[in-house]
Amino acid sequence: MSKKIKPQWQQLINEEQTKPYFIQLNREISQQRAEGEVIFPAQIDQFNAFCYQDLKDIKVVILGQDPYHGENQAHGLAFSVQPGIKVPPSLVNIYKELINEFDNYNKPAHGCLTTWAEQGVLLLNTVLTVKQAQAHSHAKLGWEIFTDAVINKINQQSPGCVFLLWGAHAQKKGKNVNTEKHLVLNGPHPSPLSAYRGFFGCQHFSKTNEWLRSKNIPQINWHLPE
Repeated sequence: MSKKIKPQWQQLINEEQTKPYFIQLNREISQQRAEGEVIFPAQIDQFNAFCYQDLKDIKVVILGQDPYHGENQAHGLAFSVQPGIKVPPSLVNIYKELINEFDNYNKPAHGCLTTWAEQGVLLLNTVLTVKQAQAHSHAKLGWEIFTDAVINKINQQSPGCVFLLWGAHAQKKGKNVNTEKHLVLNGPHPSPLSAYRGFFGCQHFSKTNEWLRSKNIPQINWHLPE
């Protein structure tokens, strides 16, 4: 689909872009690009997470950290990689948990999660850019302020949403979410370093659908097309 940011998200981005932190953030990234640094994802995909469903239609938020920093991996959706790219280890473990939770779940041969985004799953990295081969290189540039604003907007304006917060970083970002209105599911990160501490067996995907069903909200079809 075309890279057109949905209206409510565009309004939020427009508001944030006028603030000093965002002006400085843009200036720093532009300077790095001008100096020849390779920045992922491509600039056209920087706000890709906001191109599928608008704020009012978000059902689930999955928080990642920063984008994948390998060539052709990141395309603006947390945990997702572009078609044809090897499935990263954390996503392999996410697929393992889905296989555990749902009968007849077929392990996808790819790592592109756009069909989740199309159903209202906001795949949000807390930092939206990264230097090639340098994990966390754009942490503390200001993206965290922007994504806090995104989370706060959902917390305030969504009638009800599921937050899947995996790992201490995501849980810290979601600490102010209103648990009377939203469902917050905390667990270990799906990384190979931590998935065996309780991510496997968490049943977050089936619990998400149970909660959505209880609210008469259409459930997420977690199956991915081949």
